[in-house]
Amino acid sequence: MFQIKENNSSVKSEIIAGITTFLATMYIIVVNPAILSESGMSFSGVLTATVLVSAFSSLAMGLYANNPIVLAPGMGLNAFFAYSVVLGMGVDWPTALGAVFWSGVIFLLLSVFNIRTAIVRAIPKQLRYAVAVGIGLFIAIIGLLNAKFIVPQSATVIGMGALDAVTLTFIAGMAVTAILVVLKVRGALVLGITITTLLALPIGRWWGDASGFTPTGVSTLVTWGGLLAPPDFSVLLKLDLWGSLKLALWPVIFAFLFTDMFDSLSTFIGVAEAADLMDENGEPRNIKRSLIVDGLSTTVSGLFGSSPGTSYIESATGIKEGGRTGLTSVVAGLLFLPFMFFSPLLSIVPTIATAPALVIVGVFMMKPVRSIKWDQLDDAIPAFLAMVLIPMTYSITQGIVWGFLSWTIIKLFAGKTDEITPALLIIDVFAILALVVA
Repeated sequence: MFQIKENNSSVKSEIIAGITTFLATMYIIVVNPAILSESGMSFSGVLTATVLVSAFSSLAMGLYANNPIVLAPGMGLNAFFAYSVVLGMGVDWPTALGAVFWSGVIFLLLSVFNIRTAIVRAIPKQLRYAVAVGIGLFIAIIGLLNAKFIVPQSATVIGMGALDAVTLTFIAGMAVTAILVVLKVRGALVLGITITTLLALPIGRWWGDASGFTPTGVSTLVTWGGLLAPPDFSVLLKLDLWGSLKLALWPVIFAFLFTDMFDSLSTFIGVAEAADLMDENGEPRNIKRSLIVDGLSTTVSGLFGSSPGTSYIESATGIKEGGRTGLTSVVAGLLFLPFMFFSPLLSIVPTIATAPALVIVGVFMMKPVRSIKWDQLDDAIPAFLAMVLIPMTYSITQGIVWGFLSWTIIKLFAGKTDEITPALLIIDVFAILALVVA
């Protein structure tokens, strides 16, 4: 079924690879609820949704596309959901889930009819790199703010926070996490979250709720008298399908769609090239089926109650361990399921404990910055605007919009009209619409 022999692999290698990929991605089980709960959603409800999205999508990737790639709710997309859409635009979370669903439906249709390929080709690679880097900076800033390492200030907008129990705990957790990552310890982010959680326990006991970082799930843990609890389906099918189709929310659907598109394509291409998982035409293996699964993942995310699901670059860790077929992602997908029953244990993880992981993920996402042509200013300026406006405006949408518009204007006056395609002009129209109705 998985063509293991044809791919020069073995069942043992695939299982080990699946376990490795799961360890590299399981941090999302804690981090995603921590971020989305900021929008008013139930932590345990989002945890259940995160597990369901990750398990279902990864199993679909393995069984349908036969690729060793794991899917889960995407970092950056969850921050956009919580901080930009819900908290920034004032959209209630059921409506935001509806926007996720519709972006997945469009994604699915684009993948089925191969329209997506033409759209992606119209988007300059320099802007793709810049958006990826900008999202990484955005994620890192969220982590630093959650840890109160940087704080809002009236004079300088942001500045250093006080060196108190909270920030010192973050510094210690950050140091441990960074060392584990540098030493290439498997599951480094999960270990970092666990260690930082243990270090943070005295904060609530000694400094009380004023610290803002007391574990939120202690009462749940006491209520159940143990570590297990039934899955929480409180956010399942709570999306507002029709309310999310209002004209004012089209830019949100557009942003979910294209951010997910950039992320998944870059993952497929990068992982396929690194692992030599290419077809006879030099394209990533089973790319159409993989993209269909990616679109399906976003669609079911809205139904289950999470921000969009997407392919994870951490899948490369399992591929390095020998994973070559869909059995790898099937094993990883199955490993997510037991964690539906551990919400009391996982909900005691405070936001300060996930802050180091967010910063490290930001570091991981900085890699494309070296591919930007900094010495070619007509490329560098739009890329720079897209990259810095995402964290500075606290909005992925704004970075994408101004990146596209500045690219078109600069290339037009530079006489490089061959780099302005009709498809790019259509995207510009949507970008202007995003500014008008946002």
